[in-house]
Amino acid sequence: MKLHCSPQVAIFIRTLSGGGAERVMVNLANHWAEKGIKVDLVLVKVGGPYLDKVSETVNIVDLGCKNTKLLASIPKLVGYLRTYRPKSLLAALHYECEVAILARYLAGVKTRIVVSERNTLSVGGPRSREFSARLTPIAARITYPFADRIVAVSDSVAEDLSTVTHLPRQRIQTIYNPHLSLHILEKANESITHPWLSKDAQPVILAVGRLVEQKDYPTLLRAFALVKSQRDVRLIILGSGHLRKQLETLTKELGIAESVTFIGFVDNPYAYMSRAQMLVLSSAWEGLPNVLIEALTVKIPIIATACPGGSSEILDHGKYGRLVAVGDFEAMAMAIKSVLDGENFANPVEWIQRKFSLESVANTYQASLGF
Repeated sequence: MKLHCSPQVAIFIRTLSGGGAERVMVNLANHWAEKGIKVDLVLVKVGGPYLDKVSETVNIVDLGCKNTKLLASIPKLVGYLRTYRPKSLLAALHYECEVAILARYLAGVKTRIVVSERNTLSVGGPRSREFSARLTPIAARITYPFADRIVAVSDSVAEDLSTVTHLPRQRIQTIYNPHLSLHILEKANESITHPWLSKDAQPVILAVGRLVEQKDYPTLLRAFALVKSQRDVRLIILGSGHLRKQLETLTKELGIAESVTFIGFVDNPYAYMSRAQMLVLSSAWEGLPNVLIEALTVKIPIIATACPGGSSEILDHGKYGRLVAVGDFEAMAMAIKSVLDGENFANPVEWIQRKFSLESVANTYQASLGF
């Protein structure tokens, strides 16, 4: 591993797996590095589908851990901070934030720590199947006061975090996730060969996201079953996760297995978006779902749950897409049928540029990081 001395900013994240936060951190790193800023992308373990998206101008730092468990990374991150002393360090995702705060304390350095919380902890923590995740509200209450700046990806997340940590709301800054509109539109025009997306095929409903409890795919599948009983439609789900077999079993129980396909993680979901009739996000809770920002860019009709998190903020409370109650599959089915019947929403171009452009988001982060 080749390191430059005293980077202006380091970004700390576990690995470059296929999540939205990882993609955002890569985009920020690339943007700053290409402007001549010295950036270290510090990874617990190098790997993941976004690794080849990192610009050659970004310095990748491999902490060399055998796995992605964050506790093992603490002494290595302490060593990195003591040796290279970045001016600022941005940590994203909850556990990484806690580790960064603790490592700075143990290293005894003056590196400025900015943590980016990306989910509603009061909702997601108690519902997690992992015991450690259920402790995240308590952990945040203990560690986050020691960060130099706390960022939330939506106002909803910021308000939730203020409640969880007992910190004043004004201590928590909202910075939305950025998007790369030109890149998204270029990728949306790439060809794909899936037979369900040919010009003469039946209408396709698209869902994009990990197959985990947070995304509440059972509600979407039940809604789709209602629509399928009246319309000739199909459902494509992009994303991987531990619930795949369980969800596939549910499609058989609902009698829709032949009309639903689970494709797994794909590098280019935008080509699917540009050819589907709508995108549906059925989440029980969120932080700021990047897929909605990307879908607005592609100009595909959107249906989303008005769940805790930033979904409503992205859609400007229903102006740019249809919002339905969490878990209400009947309301979701009605919304799907309305879109199939031609329901339109306002043009989001100006809204996207004002709220989610990479340039403005990167500049706001830069001010918080102080470099």
